[in-house]
Amino acid sequence: MTPKSFLRGMRNVTIAVAVAGSALLFGGGVAQAAPAAAAPAPLAARTLVYNASGAGQFSATADQAVGIWNQRVPNIHLQKSGSPTIYIYVTNSGGSRAYVQGLGRGTVYIDTTQVNQGHSPLRILAHELGHILGLPDNYNGNCAILMSGGSAGTSCTNPYPSSAEASRVNQLFSFAPALAGKDEAFVAPVCHVY
Repeated sequence: MTPKSFLRGMRNVTIAVAVAGSALLFGGGVAQAAPAAAAPAPLAARTLVYNASGAGQFSATADQAVGIWNQRVPNIHLQKSGSPTIYIYVTNSGGSRAYVQGLGRGTVYIDTTQVNQGHSPLRILAHELGHILGLPDNYNGNCAILMSGGSAGTSCTNPYPSSAEASRVNQLFSFAPALAGKDEAFVAPVCHVY
């Protein structure tokens, strides 16, 4: 290729680019941008049904704990009517605990012995519900972390999940419609003690 033919080729490329750019600027429509993809529709909250009729004197407290989770996590809605997947009972031995049988399924026990020792019943129930919603224990003693449970001591009454805890539950339930009824990630029941 001679320098003269190279320059001729470059001139033709320059002219083509200039024509295309002018057409775009002045509405000639030589090139069209693809329309932006529509944002995916937000998922509806997954409804979880709970039954606190076995919670005795802590039935109203269980309702409060449910309300906290409903306020903090948009991808779930816990309610009383329907076929329950979450059961809440009062006991007087064995410690407060949750038996997890899948994401959004399981049984919670609140132990009156721990309440009588000074632990907040609302914190206990919100903590145990956290297990049913997919959170593990985090016994670091930090009262700001709901899943620190009893390790934060009896002076800790914080019943609210931290933003990281709420975000994790929200993330877990963002996939919930696809996982509903399948729970492949939860092979065996798990017990968590407060």
